[in-house]
Amino acid sequence: MKAKTPLIASMSAALGVFAGTALYAQDAQQKYSLTSPGGIAFADFKGYEDWSVVSSARTDEVLKVIVANPTMIKAYKEGVPGNGKPFPEGSKIVKLQWKPKKSTDAPFVVDVPDVFTQAFVMELDSKRFPKTGGWGYAVFNYDAKSNQFSPDAKSPADCGHSCHVAVKSKDYIFHPYQKR
Repeated sequence: MKAKTPLIASMSAALGVFAGTALYAQDAQQKYSLTSPGGIAFADFKGYEDWSVVSSARTDEVLKVIVANPTMIKAYKEGVPGNGKPFPEGSKIVKLQWKPKKSTDAPFVVDVPDVFTQAFVMELDSKRFPKTGGWGYAVFNYDAKSNQFSPDAKSPADCGHSCHVAVKSKDYIFHPYQKR
């Protein structure tokens, strides 16, 4: 019986890893099958979880981290939009949003992310989005209870344009690439 115990423990551990991987894959498959009402596919942003950070922001209700794909990060590093050049076609940026909470671990007062709530996405494709400076916008909401994403029903392809027109001179992007 003692010889079987390590085998059973190993099999249980392997099964746990497999189950966790399967759940992650199922979650990724679910979110990447979504399309916004404006026709923007979440799959266009596949891999955003590993994109480089552009900036962060905070409102009273939301902590935000802004990430961009390698095409856009390269342009930022070359001085876009401050150098007067536009971002290249294929640029993609995602604003990830969390409800904040006070850290119970830090020895000082600090807000940290609590519940993830939303991914606001933008992609530059001037053929698809000619009326909005080439940028398409979409919002994908996240429900923590069900562990599921859903496209925001009020999210047409131009949903963010009315706000972003305020920064037209910066190629419709609010956040500069922050110094590191």
